[in-house]
Amino acid sequence: MNKKKFRNVLVVLGGTSGERAVSLETGRACLKALKKKGYKVSTFDPKIKNFNLINKNKIDVIFNALHGRDGEDGVAQSYFEYLKIPYTHSGVISSFNAMNKISSKEIFIKNKIKTPKFFSIQNKYNKKKIISFLNSKNVKFPIVLKPTNEGSSLGVEICKNKNKMFQKINHLLKKYSEIILEEHIAGQEIQVAVINGNSIGAIELIPKRLFYDYRAKYTKKAKTEHVMPARLNKKKYVEVLKIAKKAHESLQCRGVTRSDFKFFNNNFYLLEINTQPVMTSLSLVPEIANFKGISFENLVEKILLDASINR
Repeated sequence: MNKKKFRNVLVVLGGTSGERAVSLETGRACLKALKKKGYKVSTFDPKIKNFNLINKNKIDVIFNALHGRDGEDGVAQSYFEYLKIPYTHSGVISSFNAMNKISSKEIFIKNKIKTPKFFSIQNKYNKKKIISFLNSKNVKFPIVLKPTNEGSSLGVEICKNKNKMFQKINHLLKKYSEIILEEHIAGQEIQVAVINGNSIGAIELIPKRLFYDYRAKYTKKAKTEHVMPARLNKKKYVEVLKIAKKAHESLQCRGVTRSDFKFFNNNFYLLEINTQPVMTSLSLVPEIANFKGISFENLVEKILLDASINR
């Protein structure tokens, strides 16, 4: 579809996840960019109104600016498909698989993409099985605990010993039905943006905090140092771009994605792929795009013009 068919844009933002505040920032920034580009833009917040109340007769396209659960895990996308309104970013199945860390890791492994070793933990877990996993897979402390379905590093814990690990497991399982225990990979933090199937660049993050957590991502005082382009030799830089594109394609993603890597011992380990990257003043994808000569407004429009149904 061309620009004229997408004159009336509905930016869906906010929502009910733990990332609501960040989604509102993304939505407002994208709304402003689309207005600058000459689109007629309105907003819709699924925390205030149910998705079924979207009036499809008054809009041409949905710009999905939601983050977190119900926004980037296939739930919102299923409503958009049902309403038969073209929408941005990845489709139902791709969004679900990317958001679910176990599903995405299984797809990475199947496609020979390195990812940290992991173990799924649910409410009725067995301590002996966890210790057996650590020993058999030679996973050393510190280890990482994280919710299976959460974004923006919410709920992520780094544990330095067994006592801390089991304490945090019990704490997390009070809030989440499933978590994963993951091997901690040291090294450089590298993130790659893929837009409409093309890897456009890799940025390196140097967090001031223990890791690139929620505060490091969205709080100016804890702002992480960004190095663009990432400090990799040419061969490795090209390699990580290729891996990110492969991950994007393996999950059959659409629009924009951001892949999060650790580079250690000359190997890239893919931690996760984000199908709804945040678009704020501290965001990585706009920074990578800007380095490639793509303005924020043009980036948002690129994402918009890829919108469709049956994604």
